[in-house]
Amino acid sequence: MRNVNQIDINPNMNVEDLVDEMEKTGVLGPGSFSKATKIVSEIFRDKKYTVLLTLAGPLVPAGLRSIIRYLIEENYIQCLVTTGANVTHDLVESFGYRHKIGDSSINDMHLKDRGLGRIYDICIEQKAFEKLEKEIHKILEDIPMNKRRGISSYELLWEIGDRLKKNDSILKAARKQNVPIICPCLQDSILGLNLWTFSQLKTLGLNSLLDLDKLTEIMFSAKKLGAIILGGGVPKHHTLIASTLRGGFDAAIQITLDRPEGGGLSGAPLEEAISWKKVKSDKKIVTVIGDVTMLFPLIILSSIRKIA
Repeated sequence: MRNVNQIDINPNMNVEDLVDEMEKTGVLGPGSFSKATKIVSEIFRDKKYTVLLTLAGPLVPAGLRSIIRYLIEENYIQCLVTTGANVTHDLVESFGYRHKIGDSSINDMHLKDRGLGRIYDICIEQKAFEKLEKEIHKILEDIPMNKRRGISSYELLWEIGDRLKKNDSILKAARKQNVPIICPCLQDSILGLNLWTFSQLKTLGLNSLLDLDKLTEIMFSAKKLGAIILGGGVPKHHTLIASTLRGGFDAAIQITLDRPEGGGLSGAPLEEAISWKKVKSDKKIVTVIGDVTMLFPLIILSSIRKIA
């Protein structure tokens, strides 16, 4: 056994230096954090890797939108698997509304009276979703009817991304780079409700099996397969279960605050996925316990600086 080294810091250090110190420590949070950075650096550097990023939780409202867009624009990731909520909030910002800094202890009846919705200490105007519905209906009207009949969610999101005016959107970047956004639970979002209301009056039919076609196509064509899993939920499971068709991921990290004892997938360590053939071995996997909104930016910055 090697010794646990103490973390040394000084005013001249940068983020890579700190991660190196964490690696020397090698245990608990610093150990898993440094291992995650090393894995992400490898899958970004090695062009044989096809990298999938999964999103669960309020990551766009929390301020990670620009980082996710950057990873798409710079071709660090080749597929995004996300909840419908993150797509919804990306579109809300595209249509001119912003998420506001709120207070987790505020009276929610007061927020309701003011027309505000709350995500812990983040607030968003309900008017934003009224605007979203109007704009989405306009966009759907502009998509040819023959395309709207039996369309996959990733193709629909590409069509929407094509028609956005601002270039700061995840959807816009994904369309420009031809990066599929797989959204297996699109209907479980406000955007999903908007799509449903449109479908009650006009032609719109989503075929979710086409998304699985695309996801498996990406996986089967990959020489090596890497995953960055943020949170858990449907995006994590959908991505991992699809990978069993090719024997699992070659490398993966996950960042989660969920606990494993209840047996739920969101808290399950990646080691557990080995028995299901969702990942190939324990050599290039790590679970980092902590807040995605803090740890993900640090891991990404350290990783891209290491390969710059």
